[in-house]
Amino acid sequence: MDTYVIAFALVLFASFFQGTFGLGMKHISPLKWEAWWLVYSFIAMILLPIGWALAVVPDLWTAIASVSVSVIFFSMLFGFLWGIGGILFGISVEYTGISITYGIVMGLAASVGSVLPLFYINDFTEQASFPFILIGVGLLLIGVLITAIAGINRDKILQSHESGQGRKSSRKGILIAVTSGVLSALLNVGFSNASPIIKAAEMHGASTQNASLAAWVVVLLGAFLMNAGYSIYLLFKNKSWGSFQVKSSKQAYKWAIISGVFWFAALGVYGQGAALMGALGPVIGWPILLGLALIISNIWAYRAGEWSNAKKPFSQLLMGLAVLIGAICLLGYSNYH
Repeated sequence: MDTYVIAFALVLFASFFQGTFGLGMKHISPLKWEAWWLVYSFIAMILLPIGWALAVVPDLWTAIASVSVSVIFFSMLFGFLWGIGGILFGISVEYTGISITYGIVMGLAASVGSVLPLFYINDFTEQASFPFILIGVGLLLIGVLITAIAGINRDKILQSHESGQGRKSSRKGILIAVTSGVLSALLNVGFSNASPIIKAAEMHGASTQNASLAAWVVVLLGAFLMNAGYSIYLLFKNKSWGSFQVKSSKQAYKWAIISGVFWFAALGVYGQGAALMGALGPVIGWPILLGLALIISNIWAYRAGEWSNAKKPFSQLLMGLAVLIGAICLLGYSNYH
């Protein structure tokens, strides 16, 4: 089978996990947010990345140690900064729901996260696919804008009988989502920055497809430091350590684990697909991953009733998703050009 077909299929598969993991954030109670988030972060950013990498990357730690300190530092730094965006994502879902949060965060993360890695490629403006990438990213932003407007109009309808405070909270959630989207793009930048780690893993015997997992170990270690640090801070501040032992929390723990597994499954599989795409993998694969994830997340949101009694906004949503599909097709074509 053609390598690009396999790569594209892996990114498609990853998008399902990316578009689904957020469902767990609707099942945090009765745990405190910080307790749930600490469990989720450990599964997603430490246990799975290291466990998977150890299984398929020979001499993992030796390969990582062979890379310059500056590469490791900046890869972790981008992961740490993304961690701020990840925390804001969880907060935004509580304010605005799955649809609008995914719409804003995924769109901004996809566009910014796609453009920035271009600067890691020499003479990127002379690449034959460069015009197609720019047009594809532009269409992606338009699709996200339409989706976000649909979400805002939906909220106006659903909150028409609620207090002004509810509308204020929605606006606050949108602002949080925008900030999260910009910071979330740095995860892909960290992955691009960690390309020497991938090469080192290949030199130690890992396949091109599996070597990407070594990069995630380093990037997500920085992400975990931010997420775990903030969670532990809240546990002390709110004196909520007892939340781990609250009764009837089995479901919350289950969803924390499922969300963690799905979240890293998305990154792990995406990394394998991007590696097979070559130098432009992070540039093209990333927006495809998040664009498709946005579509999948809205399917779940529709099933959850988030678009009930909002016929016109739902039509706007479908229009936005159609533009996103067009952008994804163009980005997919750009890797052939």
